Amino acid sequence: MTKHPPPPQVLPETSTELNEPDYHIHYDSGHLEWPRKVLKQGDTFSVLNPYGNIITQERPEEGIFHQDTRFLSHYELRVNSSAPLLLSSSISRDNTILNVHLSDPSGSGNEAHDNIHIARSIYLWQGTQQERLKVKNYGAEAESLLIQYVYDSDFADIFEVRGQRPHRRGKRLKTKTDTSSVTMQYRGRDQCLRTTRIVFDPAPQTVSPNSCTYLITIKPQEIICLYISVLCDGDSAARPVRSFASGLRASRRRLRAKRQTATRIYTSNELFNEWLNRSLADLYMLTTKTQHGLYPYAGIPWFSTPFGRDGIITALQSLWMDPSIARGVLLFLADNQATALVPESDAAPGKILHETRMGEMANIGEVPFKQYYGSVDSTPLFIFLAGEYFARTGDHDLLQKIWPNIQRALGWLDEYGDLDNDGFVEYSRETNKGLANQGWKDSADAIFHRDGTLAQGPIALCEVQAYVYAARQSAAQLARVLGRATQADKLEKQAQQLKERFNTAFWNDSIGTYVLALDGMKRQCEVRSSNAGHTLLTGIASPERAIMVAEQLSSAVFFSGWGIRTIATTEARYNPMSYHNGSIWPHDNGLIAMGLSRYGIRQPVATLTQGLFEAANFMDLHRMPELFCGFSRRAKTSPIHYPNACAPQAWACSTVLALLNAMLGISFDVKARQIRVHRPILPPFLEEVHLQGLRLGDGSLDLTFRRVGDDVAVVTDAKERGVGLVITS
Repeated sequence: MTKHPPPPQVLPETSTELNEPDYHIHYDSGHLEWPRKVLKQGDTFSVLNPYGNIITQERPEEGIFHQDTRFLSHYELRVNSSAPLLLSSSISRDNTILNVHLSDPSGSGNEAHDNIHIARSIYLWQGTQQERLKVKNYGAEAESLLIQYVYDSDFADIFEVRGQRPHRRGKRLKTKTDTSSVTMQYRGRDQCLRTTRIVFDPAPQTVSPNSCTYLITIKPQEIICLYISVLCDGDSAARPVRSFASGLRASRRRLRAKRQTATRIYTSNELFNEWLNRSLADLYMLTTKTQHGLYPYAGIPWFSTPFGRDGIITALQSLWMDPSIARGVLLFLADNQATALVPESDAAPGKILHETRMGEMANIGEVPFKQYYGSVDSTPLFIFLAGEYFARTGDHDLLQKIWPNIQRALGWLDEYGDLDNDGFVEYSRETNKGLANQGWKDSADAIFHRDGTLAQGPIALCEVQAYVYAARQSAAQLARVLGRATQADKLEKQAQQLKERFNTAFWNDSIGTYVLALDGMKRQCEVRSSNAGHTLLTGIASPERAIMVAEQLSSAVFFSGWGIRTIATTEARYNPMSYHNGSIWPHDNGLIAMGLSRYGIRQPVATLTQGLFEAANFMDLHRMPELFCGFSRRAKTSPIHYPNACAPQAWACSTVLALLNAMLGISFDVKARQIRVHRPILPPFLEEVHLQGLRLGDGSLDLTFRRVGDDVAVVTDAKERGVGLVITS
C-alpha cells in the first residue's frame, strides 16, 4: 500500500519546550488546604469545597460543570451573614451524595445559642445539582435565622479553567429573576446558548441576580427544609425540576444497575477493602452510559470526557471483573473511528479517537479537541482490547459488528502508522495546535535522550511497538474465529517479524533494558523508563530480557517504596515532581504488574501491590489519584501529592483490579467453559480474597483464595454454576 508521506519536522529541538501549545494544568500555590468534594453523573460533575460551596477565588477548579463548560462558578451558603461552622463533610460510599453538617456561626462560644443544626445534602441527576438544606432547632426557644445563597456563573470553558486564555469571550446575557428562580445565560462564540437556572422551593423572601435570602423563624424541635436545584443546559427553562427524593432514588438505581454483572470482591483486610470499594465506586461514577453502552470518562476535573487510550486501559484492567465496560468502550470507539485525513485534528482513516470535547473552545477550533486523534497508541490498543474481550467473553455478535473497524485500524497501522517504512509505528503531529508527544506520556518534555535533549520525530515509542505486536496477534486470533485463515497467517507473520526487529532495535545492553524510543534519525533514546515494563504486558519481550526489565523496575532507582516511577532516578530529566519524568502513575504500575504476571514473575507484583496499597491509605477517601510524586519513601512519612492531579481518575481506579488479577492469575477459556487459576500469590497483608459471581458466559463461580503457609489455596465456596475450575502450577 502507498505510505502516507511523513510530515515535515515542525519544531527544532532547541525550541520545543518554548513553543508548544500550553495544554498542561496551571495552578497557584495554596490550593490544597482541604480535599475537594467531587460528584459526577452523566456529563455533569461538581467540584465543591467541604462546606458544599463553590468559591473559585480560593480553588479555581471548583464549580458545576456540564459538557466541558462551568455553569456555576460561585455558590455559597451564608447564615446570619457569615460562613456557618463546619461540623463534618463526607461523600457517601457509593459517591451519590455529599452530606455536610453545619451549625449557626452566631452560636460559636456561646452554649445557649449552639442549638441550630444545618444539614446540606447535594447530589447530581440528569444535568441538575439538587440540594436539600435541612435546618433543625435543638434549643428550647424559637430562633430567627437569615439564610442567604450567593451565586454566579462565568460559563468558562474547561480549558479556560485549566489556565488557557481564550482569544475572546462570548456574550453574557442579562440575568432574569422571578419570585422563585434566577436564570443566567451565555451565548458562546460557537453560537450555543448555555443556560443556568437556579430554582428555589419554597420561594425566598428576596431573589436578585446574584443572591437570594430566606428569613426564617424556627420553633424548638422544628425542622425546616429548603430545596435548591441548579439546572445546566441550553434550554433548562423547559425542563421540570424533579423532586429531591425521586431524583436521589433514580441516581442510586442507575449506579446499582451499572454494577449488576460485575464480580463482587471481598478481602480479609478492611483497609484494603476501603481502597478497593472506593476504587469501584469511583470507577462506576466515572463510567457514563452512552448510546453504545458504558464508557469510563477519564477523570475529574480536567478530563471528564471520553478518551480513547484511557478508556481502553481502564477496560483492560477491569476486564476480568466486568467485561461490560470493555464492550461499551469498543462500540463507542468503533463508532468514532476516523474515516478521512483531517490534519487539523491529527486524523487519518482507521485511526482511533484520542479525545472528544463539547465546550466552546473546541467547537470553534481554538483547541483541536472536539474530535481529536492525536494518540499513536489508541489504535493498536483498540485491536488488542477487542482480542482480549473476545477471549474473555466469546461475544461473536460484537466481533462481527466491529470486525470492519478492526480491519480499518489494521489499515491505519500499515498505511499511516509507519511513517518511514521501517516496520515500526511512529507519530509526528500534523497540526501545530496538537500534542507534540502522542504516547501516554504526552508532556512536551517526556521523550528525550540520555543527555536530556528532546527527541525529534517521527518518534517510535517502545511501548507502542509492544501494543502493535499485541494488536496483530489479537487480530490474527479473531481472523481465525471468522474463518479468515490466510489473513490470520499474514498477521501472525507480521507480529513475529516485528518482535524480532523490536528486540534488535530497542534493546540496549549499556542500560540493561529496552530504550524509551527511537527518534526520527533512528537513534535510541537511551533512557531507563517504565515504558519498558509495558513490553511485558503483550509478550514482545524475550523471556530473559523480561527478567532483566523486571529486576530494574524492582530496584531503588525505579521503585520508590510506594510505586514504580516513570523514569529512573539516574536519568537526566528525572524530577519526582514532574508530570511524566519521575512521578508515579498507578495505571502504569497496574499494566506493569499485568506484564510481570504474564511472564510468571509474581513476587514483585505482591511487593508493588503492598506499596500502592500503603500509599492509598494516606490518600483522602483511600482514593488513588491520577499520579503522585516520585520521592523515595522514608520511615514515618507519607506519599507526596502532585498538585492538581485528577481524583478520581478512571485508570487509577481500575489499577487495584489489575493488581488483583496479576496476583490471582485468573484467565478464561470460553470454549471449554473453564476459569483457570495459575500460581496465585498474596502479599503479606492479605490472608484471603473472596470473589463472588465471577462470570463466564451464562455461568459463574464463587472463589476464595486463602494463604496456607507460603502457598495460596483456591476453593469454590458455592456450587459451580455451569463453569469449571482448573488450577495450574
